[in-house]
Amino acid sequence: MTIELLLVIAMFASFLIGLFLGFPVAFVLGGVGVLFAILGDYLQNQGVDIIAGVNFIGFTTDRIFSTISNYALVPMSLFVFMGFMLERSGVAERLLGALGRLLARTPGGLALAVVLIGVVLAASTGIIGASVVLLATVALPALRKAGYDIPLGLGTVASSGCLGILLPPSIMLIVMADQLRLSVGNLFMAAVFPGLILAALYTAYVLAIAVFAPRKAPRMTDLAPLDMQALAEVAKALLPPVVLMVAVLGSIFMGVASPTEAAGLGALGAMIISALNRSLTWENLKETCYATARTSAFLFAIIFGATCFSVVLRGYGGDEFVEAAITGLPFGPNGVLAVVLLTVFLLGFVLDWMEIVLIVAPLTVPVLVLLGLDPLWVAMLFAVCLQTSFLTPPVGMAIFYVKSVAPPDVSTMQIYRGIIPFVLLQLVGLAIVWMLPQTALWLPEIAYR
Repeated sequence: MTIELLLVIAMFASFLIGLFLGFPVAFVLGGVGVLFAILGDYLQNQGVDIIAGVNFIGFTTDRIFSTISNYALVPMSLFVFMGFMLERSGVAERLLGALGRLLARTPGGLALAVVLIGVVLAASTGIIGASVVLLATVALPALRKAGYDIPLGLGTVASSGCLGILLPPSIMLIVMADQLRLSVGNLFMAAVFPGLILAALYTAYVLAIAVFAPRKAPRMTDLAPLDMQALAEVAKALLPPVVLMVAVLGSIFMGVASPTEAAGLGALGAMIISALNRSLTWENLKETCYATARTSAFLFAIIFGATCFSVVLRGYGGDEFVEAAITGLPFGPNGVLAVVLLTVFLLGFVLDWMEIVLIVAPLTVPVLVLLGLDPLWVAMLFAVCLQTSFLTPPVGMAIFYVKSVAPPDVSTMQIYRGIIPFVLLQLVGLAIVWMLPQTALWLPEIAYR
């Protein structure tokens, strides 16, 4: 075993130890990277033959500076602002009331309304924490009052709120585009149908429960008549976020605006919607700016820490070891891809999506591309697989978001029971994108004909 391989193993071991000791992941990544950069330069100064010509401290500093000045990451903060502004605009409350009345006569109508709201919020915010908390706050009391099965309601809320990790404008896709050197616009277009497939699977599951186990999703009684006024309320509630979604994503897809320009348009549009709903107060604007600053700082801290970690890891030849391990598997390209995706799925039980995107994806996706696989398709398979990381225990963030706002009598075990079917549905969605690559590739292809 070479000294480089020992150092690579020691880096991963140090990262996992720091993580399980409870230290913030950004500090663990950055701290381990800096310590092993110093160690690398020290060993070379002592005459130890590691990687000839690598100045670890200088190389790491250059990469962190290039990350800070990366124009492709600018939209992230603007989309975060847009999400938090919409959260405070009252859009979700109005949508639930309007869609709940519209779908009340449909089996599982209230849960279906939650899924639809999840799609609208995902396509107009992309902030998972805000979407899940907002949906849980608004929808859980209504679902319980209507007599819905508690695990079903919890699972529907958690999974629907997480659609924003895949549907554009997803923050994860922006980070993934930066790490994999792919176009943000292409990734956004590739994610549309996989995200809608997941929403369709959730809808089919809720309908099946409502039809075959009606006690878990009862129809609402004492309904007001469905008249033109109700339809007008639905249109009034849907129109602002849909117009915002079309303006932001349409401008990107048609090439009218770059992702950064579209993000600025989205931030302005969210403020206009908030003003129309009479919620654009100085206090709300201040809180939105503070929340945006905190979230953006958290995201960039992890990006900087992971950049430091990955640069030092590559300096020790870690990417070469990973490439040798992957290409040495006794399978064809699809078999190797299956092993990588299984690894990503299992890592989702203990790591957040950010660490996987920043560390695992840059090490594995280029190797899969060398095996002849389409990089956009592979990136979408990664994205769908990472969708599960928000729901899988013990560190699934959606579980903690729901638990933080759920009534005191809701147990964590009930949340686990509720999310298991939706994790399985996400794996079904992953299989569909695997077997039908055009679900991810068709929209980007026609955009450039």
